[in-house]
Parts: sequence; structure tokens; C-alpha cells
Amino acid sequence: MGESERQTGRRLEQAILELLERRGLAKTICPSDAARAVYEGEGDGWRELMEPARRAARRLVAAGEVEITQAGRPVEPTTARGAIRIRRVR
Repeated sequence: MGESERQTGRRLEQAILELLERRGLAKTICPSDAARAVYEGEGDGWRELMEPARRAARRLVAAGEVEITQAGRPVEPTTARGAIRIRRVR
């Protein structure tokens, strides 16, 4: 991973934590919320940040900060497929 990828990853992690802080303890966010918050261009270029945002969420799971959910239930981040949500660890 290059330095710019690491910086983007850190920015996405920070965006996830900040968005969750603003939404409150019981609320969730989508990885796209973090991707949009970090993307600095116009249009839908934020979509390129979706997988990096999912990776950032997985790192935060490993750090014990958040959990990834599907249908309101925590799921194993490495095996989750499809739409996911992110929330603070309860």
C-alpha cells in the first residue's frame, strides 16, 4: 500500500468515527457516507472509495471501535457480502 493509499485509509477511518459520533450511539452509517465525506472531487468519483471505505471499516472492527452489520446484526467483516452498515461497538 502506497503512502497516498494509507493517507486515504486514515481519512476514511476518521470520517467513519466522526460520522458515527454525530449520529449517536445506536445509529449506523453506510461506507458510502464515509466515501462521500472524504471525496474531494465532483460527481460520483466517491464510488472509487467504496472498497477503501469497507477496508477502513474492517480495520476499525479489528481495533474494537466499530462493528459491521447486515440486517441489524453484527457479521464477520471478512465474509460479509453485499450491503453493510457500520455502528459503534455496543
